Formats: sequence, C-alpha cells, structure tokens
Amino acid sequence: MAFSNEQLERYSRHIILKEVGVKGQKKLLNAKVLIIGAGGLGAPAALYLAAAGVGTIGIADADEVDLSNLQRQVIHATADIGKPKVESAKESMQAINPDVNVITYREYIYSKNILDIIKDYDFVLDGTDNFPAKFLINDACVKAGIPFCHAGIIRFRGQLMTWVPGAAAPCYRCVFKEPPPKDAVPTCKQAGVIGAMAGVIGCLQAMEAVKYITGAGELLTGYLLTYDALTNDFRKIKIPKDNHCGICSDHPTITELKDYEQVACDLRK
Repeated sequence: MAFSNEQLERYSRHIILKEVGVKGQKKLLNAKVLIIGAGGLGAPAALYLAAAGVGTIGIADADEVDLSNLQRQVIHATADIGKPKVESAKESMQAINPDVNVITYREYIYSKNILDIIKDYDFVLDGTDNFPAKFLINDACVKAGIPFCHAGIIRFRGQLMTWVPGAAAPCYRCVFKEPPPKDAVPTCKQAGVIGAMAGVIGCLQAMEAVKYITGAGELLTGYLLTYDALTNDFRKIKIPKDNHCGICSDHPTITELKDYEQVACDLRK
C-alpha cells in the first residue's frame, strides 16, 4: 500500500518516529479497534485513534447525547443533544480524518451479542461506566482471545490496565474477582467526576491501542496504572495473575458469558 501525498503529510509526525515509521503507520491504517462506550473515556480515545489513522474503528453505545454529557464527552457538541451518541461520534471522527471507516453499533452490549461484535477487531477499549459491562467485556475478550484495555474513572481518580492473550498477565477478573455488592461503589453519575479525568485516562487507552498495533514500547500488561488528579500522582502497580481465575486460568470455571445486574448505590447511607 502506497501513501498518498495527503496521507504522507497527515501522518508525517508519526512517520518520522523510529518506533512507528512507514511500517507502523501502515499497521495503523490496516488495524481494527472497537470502542465500547461513546462517553467520557470513549470520546477522547475515539478522537485520537481517528486522528492517528486507525483504519477501522467500531463504536458501540445505545444512548443519546444529553446536556450533562458535554462536561467531559468531548466528541459531542451542544448541537448534538438528542442525537445517538454513535452517530455524533462518527461525524466528529470522520471530520477529523476521512480516511477512517467508522462502524456504529447503536445497541446495548449483552452476553448474547458481544462475541459477534468483537470477533472482527484486533483490539478492544472498555469505555463503559458500570461493573456488569466491564466484567462482560473482560470475560468475552479473554474467551475470544482478543486483547483489550480496561479503564475506569470516578471523582478525581482513574485507572487502566491491558490484557493480551498469551502474555501470562492478569485479566480484570484476576484483580477484581466479582462485581461489587450493592452500595459498595457509586457510579460517576452518583459521585461525580472531573471532566478532564476522562481525557487523561481515555487518551492513555488510545495510547495502549496504538502501542499494541505498532509494537512500540511496553503495554500495561501485568500492571494497573492509577492516577490521582488532586495529588498529581501516577502509580504503576504490579499485579499478579490469579492461577485460579474463573475465566483466564488453565481450568476456567466460567464457561458461559453472564449479564450481571447493575446495582444502585444509595449515597445517603
């Protein structure tokens, strides 16, 4: 595949990097990345992956844009209120880079459809905001052998980790085992989140995808990266693989995907 003159100019800052170069940029243009969630995390990740020239980007979200989203979901604008998030996201991504093929999934991701959706992608970004979805994405990606990057944000804190098949690294379930019980952890809607936190962590997710595709640098496999915006502390915490994990161990006990119930947290307690 030969680059057009426009592509050579568009991706010139990538091409001059020895870690990327022409070969790496071609890998990006041939890659397929799925983003589940077009919200706070998915928004900056989608914009930067589109700008980077990832050839095919899938984006899945069943919701519509509302006014409260705009404080952090930078892929949407005021004029997009009421529009399906996936359509708003697609318009923004293709406005940045018409090279990119954006595939939209305006639907909820469940145990019955997730494997069919993720099977054609090279890498998955978990941009969801609830534990049932995070455990489902983890279990489906591990089961299908598709690498993914988990992330979560709340208040002034964020975290992320990456799982790659064959890396002997822990998956999300190795670390967190099961969804928390009722009233244990509030959602961002209940507890709040500083808008720029979504940008910090979402961009780090995009960086993990770019590194995986190009082979540049080291991924967050075997580590949980945390960020506290109030203290400006990043911590890279080494985490062990659970040899008895229900999904990624040599003898998994989870043989079918499960839809966990989303439990509400009563902050008045």
